[in-house]
Amino acid sequence: MRFADEVAIVTGGGQGIGLCLAQALAREGARLVIADIDEQAGQDAVRQIAKQGGQALFVPTDVSSDQSTAALAAAALAEFGAIHILINNAALFRNLALKPIEEISGAEWDRVLAVNLRGPFNTSKAVLPQMKRQRRGKIVNISSNTVFSGGPGMSHYVASKAGVIGFTRCLAREVGSAGICANVVAPGLTDTEAAQSIIPLQRFDAVTGLRAIGRHQTPADLVGAVLFLCSTDSDFITGQVLNVDGGQIFY
Repeated sequence: MRFADEVAIVTGGGQGIGLCLAQALAREGARLVIADIDEQAGQDAVRQIAKQGGQALFVPTDVSSDQSTAALAAAALAEFGAIHILINNAALFRNLALKPIEEISGAEWDRVLAVNLRGPFNTSKAVLPQMKRQRRGKIVNISSNTVFSGGPGMSHYVASKAGVIGFTRCLAREVGSAGICANVVAPGLTDTEAAQSIIPLQRFDAVTGLRAIGRHQTPADLVGAVLFLCSTDSDFITGQVLNVDGGQIFY
């Protein structure tokens, strides 16, 4: 198993893409720390991983709070003694109303960026001391292919995901000498409950028609790319963006 005895934190790991990635890492031997603001979803994720024969800990986490993310890292270390992998997947997307720029309030803009951009900053800052002590670590930040095309009615979301790419490139420059790699995976429109809450079915079908691989994208389509970037196979890859969208956008 590729990640035997390694410790992985997945933010937003209680559902959707995060849960799928956490389960995949557990199948490959990783011990999981599920960080989610939804306590029921987080506990359910731990139970599902346990049914697979995996080991997982749930830590209630608000990634927009640096105190909460510091507590997350401390809990991971107290339980497992190390942090090898961080997947920054948590994002404010579910039930986010699509609206033109002039109708987005400053408060809503700030709320989206607090989770989607400050969140990866907070969690990365929290785990870096341990990764530096270990002289190795993998950080994978989840962005979006809407960064390359724009998304009408989603300027706050798209701006936050563009910021994730810029942040990751700076992070990669700063921590490479410590044996830490930081990369981005940019999914296309993925068929999750969160996406279904704001995106009409016609939009899913329209996006499918733009792809070289003409079908809906599922969370499982991201597993191979993310696990590659978490593994030793990618030890000489950092600061990169891997677009996983079935050939919708060639970047």
